[in-house]
Amino acid sequence: MTSNQEPLVKVVGFHKYFGDKHVHRGLDFALYPNEVVSLIGGSGSGKSVLLRAIIGLESADHGQIYFKGKDVTDFQESQWREVRKSIAYAFQGGALFDSLTVEENLLYPLDAHTKLSRQEKQIKIDEILEILGLEGTNQLSPSDLSGGMQKRAGLARALILDPEVILYDEPTAGLDPFNTKNIQDIIVDLKERGRGGILVTHDMPTAFATSERMALLLNGKIEIEGRVEDLREGNPLVKSFITGEMAYGTSQQ
Repeated sequence: MTSNQEPLVKVVGFHKYFGDKHVHRGLDFALYPNEVVSLIGGSGSGKSVLLRAIIGLESADHGQIYFKGKDVTDFQESQWREVRKSIAYAFQGGALFDSLTVEENLLYPLDAHTKLSRQEKQIKIDEILEILGLEGTNQLSPSDLSGGMQKRAGLARALILDPEVILYDEPTAGLDPFNTKNIQDIIVDLKERGRGGILVTHDMPTAFATSERMALLLNGKIEIEGRVEDLREGNPLVKSFITGEMAYGTSQQ
């Protein structure tokens, strides 16, 4: 555990309603520097809702969200835009603009948020594409890419502003074993480069391969959290989730 450090992201007493559905019920959560935490739980348990709240795409009905010690809960959209330079959201579907090339997709956030020269932007684009094994795809359209390449291109766009935290929303969903392993290796490599994050996943091998800690979301709260090696075999509740023996109710995710 890294509890002696100040958390990068801290969620305290978070409540979220969708109509009469009480999705989060006083949830507490923390992410510390240079770690990846896997957030697991049943479909509809609100994992993606929590990610969206951390980046200001969902509002808290009650509770606080902190980034680097600053309360960002009630930030306005203009303030959230600054936070999103440091917290990147890697959307499940990649969220690329279909009408733009890969390079144009990566230029979009650079044009919007930096004053770099065109040459400096090109250097950053080529560097991130090389890190993610996408060299030579600059002028391709998203439709020209395989599913695994689309995931990596979406991740490249999330990373282009050098964020401190990456929110991974089911990054291996729908991928074959080869591309799943590729994404696992990228998450570990990025962590070693100082870019930790929160991994929402149902893919337990990926959680085990990439994460120091794991948190189980159940009934609107973090029911269990701890080091992966301690929970993998030693906690019956986590084990029942891993083996598919746990039943869940559904709420909006």
